[in-house]
Amino acid sequence: MSGALLFDLDGTLVDADHLHHEAWSRTLAPFGVEIGVARYRSEIMGFPNDMILGRLVPDLPRERTLALAGEKEVLFRALATELEPATGLVAFLDWLDARGARYGVVTNAPRANAEQELAGIGLADRFEVVVIGDELAHPKPHPLPYLTGLERLGAVAGRSLAFEDSLSGLRSARAAGLAVVGLTTGLSAERLLEEGAALAVPHFADARLKAFVAERLDGRDASAAAAQA
Repeated sequence: MSGALLFDLDGTLVDADHLHHEAWSRTLAPFGVEIGVARYRSEIMGFPNDMILGRLVPDLPRERTLALAGEKEVLFRALATELEPATGLVAFLDWLDARGARYGVVTNAPRANAEQELAGIGLADRFEVVVIGDELAHPKPHPLPYLTGLERLGAVAGRSLAFEDSLSGLRSARAAGLAVVGLTTGLSAERLLEEGAALAVPHFADARLKAFVAERLDGRDASAAAAQA
């Protein structure tokens, strides 16, 4: 089995976390819930909607919780009309294609969101698989989404990498046996490394990234590659 690359979506492939923050803030304001940036990053970013609402408005009936989650996602899609791919992403995917690498998306976003966002950044046809956490028995932070991505790509964890920006996603990927490249779009490099990321970068044009990825795909020690880069 070969290696593969699995990418989170929001905050990793596309900078949309500020739009999620706004959508959650508007949705929960009638309940008296205030969401500052720190709270968003620690309690919302990357987590599944039912877990988020269970924390923030725990007394809602199940049907109302589901309806509220749907309202939030409709609002997010209305806000997410002008999107751009992450810095350096297109060139990085071109480099992966030249190497014959396989890659996909693993996200907790609803499929409607994922399809809109990937189309919005012009990359809907670039990813071989798109794994949606809510379509599985367990979303992130459970390892199942990343294990599913590996299975669908016929890849082994020891030669594969995940790209993540959230605590939920990082924990999911690590639990699946993947080394993780952390994107510092939402959390500091220090926090990502503390949580187990093997490398933290601001974007896909970072000079350390290609050597790091090449080492991992070739079955060598990615952490050592990062230290040498």
